[in-house]
Amino acid sequence: MDRRALLGLKSTVVKTSDPGAPASTQSFTRLPTVTANVRRSNGRPGVMTVETGVDAPDAAVRTRVTQSAPRLRAAYATVVQQFAARTLPGTPPDIEGLIAQLQATTNQTLGRQGARVLIGTVMVL
Repeated sequence: MDRRALLGLKSTVVKTSDPGAPASTQSFTRLPTVTANVRRSNGRPGVMTVETGVDAPDAAVRTRVTQSAPRLRAAYATVVQQFAARTLPGTPPDIEGLIAQLQATTNQTLGRQGARVLIGTVMVL
C-alpha cells in the first residue's frame, strides 16, 4: 500500500483517452477527497465529503495543475468549508453553486483558464 496515497499526499492521474495512447495524453488529475463539518437536521454534527478532480486537455495547463496540486487542495478545502458552513441543516447542498465556486477558485489558483473542475460524489453524513 502506498502511504502517500492514503494520507492524500499523492495525486493520481487517470487516463481519459485511448488505453493504447502514450502517457502524455492523460488529461485528468484526481485530487484527494475534501471534507468539512456540517450540522445535520437533528442538530448533531456531520461531515460533508466532496470528491474532486481537474481535467486539463492543454499540456501547459496540465503541467500547471500538477505543479499546483497542493495549492488546489488547500483552496478546495477552504471553499468546501465555507460552503458547508452556509448550508442549512436538513437541506441538500447546492451542487451547481459549489461547482461554480470551485471553478472560480481553480482559475484563480492556476492564474489562467483552461482547466475544468469535475466532482464525483458529494455526501453529507
